[in-house]
Amino acid sequence: MNTVLLVLIVYAVASVITFFVYGIDKRAARRGRWRTPEATLHLLELMGGFPGALVAQRVFRHKRGKVSYLIVFWLIVAVHIAGWAGWFWLRSRGNNTT
Repeated sequence: MNTVLLVLIVYAVASVITFFVYGIDKRAARRGRWRTPEATLHLLELMGGFPGALVAQRVFRHKRGKVSYLIVFWLIVAVHIAGWAGWFWLRSRGNNTT
């Protein structure tokens, strides 16, 4: 299987999981119940779930106002973008690291 396709599948699966975890956390917040730790949410984002997290932040209106959380979130997005940029740059130079 192509490496890019495999990574995109991982992103899709991680995004769906992250989206649902955000929804569960929002529901718990409304009911005053046990919450998903922010470190867990960030780990899911780091594992490729940041697109699902971004959608969930909009859909559930969750974690959108906490600046400290959003700083870490956008740093995680930047890490992913930098990783992809580096991978494409290496490929463009002839180092096919698929």
